[in-house]
Amino acid sequence: MNLTERFIKYTQFDTQSSEESQTVPSTSKQLVFAQYLKTELESEGLADVEMDANGYIYATLKANIDNATPTIGFISHYDTSPDCSGANIKPRIIKEYDGKDILLSEGIVSSPVKFPELLHHIGEDIIVTDGTTLLGADDKAGIAEIVQAMCYLRDHPEIKHGEIRVAFNPDEEIGMGAHHFDVEKFGCQWAYTIDGGDLGELEYENFNAASAKVTLHGVSVHPGYAKGKMLNANRLAAEFASMLPQKETPESTEGYEGFYHLLGINSNIEKAQMAYIIRDHDREIFEARKAFMGQCVDRINEKYGEGTCELVLNDQYYNMKEQIDPCKHVVDLVLQAMEQCDVKPRVQPIRGGTDGAQLSFKGLPCPNIFAGGVNFHGPYEFVSIQVMEKAMQVIVKICELTAI
Repeated sequence: MNLTERFIKYTQFDTQSSEESQTVPSTSKQLVFAQYLKTELESEGLADVEMDANGYIYATLKANIDNATPTIGFISHYDTSPDCSGANIKPRIIKEYDGKDILLSEGIVSSPVKFPELLHHIGEDIIVTDGTTLLGADDKAGIAEIVQAMCYLRDHPEIKHGEIRVAFNPDEEIGMGAHHFDVEKFGCQWAYTIDGGDLGELEYENFNAASAKVTLHGVSVHPGYAKGKMLNANRLAAEFASMLPQKETPESTEGYEGFYHLLGINSNIEKAQMAYIIRDHDREIFEARKAFMGQCVDRINEKYGEGTCELVLNDQYYNMKEQIDPCKHVVDLVLQAMEQCDVKPRVQPIRGGTDGAQLSFKGLPCPNIFAGGVNFHGPYEFVSIQVMEKAMQVIVKICELTAI
C-alpha cells in the first residue's frame, strides 16, 4: 500500500471526537479505527504493538544497528475535529492542480481567491473533499506518513537507525490527547508530533491555553409585568461578551497575538451558559487574560447581585518553548533533516496547541513537524500528495541522522 492509498483508507473511518463526552476516548467510533490501525501495524511487521484500554496505540520499529541510542518517537492523533462532520468522507484527487477554482460539489467552490494557500500547490496532486465534510488530514496524514516511513525503513535496511517508537492517540482535538499518554511506557528521549500544516512547518512554540465556562443566572417573569423584576440572562450574556476586547478575537489577531474566543452560547431568560477559550503565547499576558475575565464576572455581580455570574477556568496546556529551549538539539536535528530532503524550513509559533505541548511538560520534548494538511476543521481542507511524501522523507531522514 502506498502513502496516498493508506491515507485515503484512513479517511473512511469517522473518528470525530466530542467535547461533551466524559469517556476516554470521547467517542466509541474512534476505537473502531484504532483497532484497524493496531492490526495494520502488526501486519506491517512492527514489534511491541499494543492498544491500551483508552485507545492509545504504541509500537516499535526495532533498531538495525547494535547498541543504538537514543530511542526517539513519532506521534499523531487519529481523532478529527468536532467542528465539522467526519462521516462519509469522499476524498478526490485533483491531478496537477492548475491554480483555478475547484468545484467540490454543487454550489461549493474552493477558490484561491479565498484560500490563497492553494496557489502554493500548482502542479501538484492535491486531495480535496466533496464540500460536505472535513478531509481528516488533521491528523490522518500524519499517521499515514509515520506508518509509511516505518515501512520504508523496514524495506531499506541499508538505512541504519536505532529503535523507533510510534504512538497514535485519540482526543487531541478536544485537548485531551496527552492526558492518558504513557510517557514512561513510550520510553523515548524525545519525540515529534507529525501534526503541522503545510510544507516545511516546524513548531516548538504554542499558545498557553485555558477554557472558561461562564454561567449567568436570570429571573423569568411574564414580560407584561416584568418591570423591576425580570433579569434576562440572554441580555446578560450579550453584556458580558461586550466587556471583552472586541479586537482580541481569532478573526482579528495573528502571529503571537492572543485572544478570547467565544465557542458557543446556550441561553434563555433564566440561564445563559457561555463557553470560551483563552489563548496567548506570553505566560504573563495569559495569566492577565484569565484575571481580566474574572474582573468582568465581578463587574456583573456588582451590578446585578452576587451569584448572578459564575466562572470556571481550567488551564489546558502551556507553551512548550520553555521545555524545548534547554534541548534545542531536537529542533536542530529536524532542520538538518529538512535541508537534506530539500525542504525549506518555516519555523513559526503554533496558533493553537498540539499533544506535544502537554507531552513536553510531562518530560518528553516534542516539537511539531508538518503533515501537509491545509484549511483544517472544515470542508475546504486539502492536502498535497507531494507534501505528504516530503513529510515521510523527513521522518526517515530524522531516524537516519539520529543514529549517526
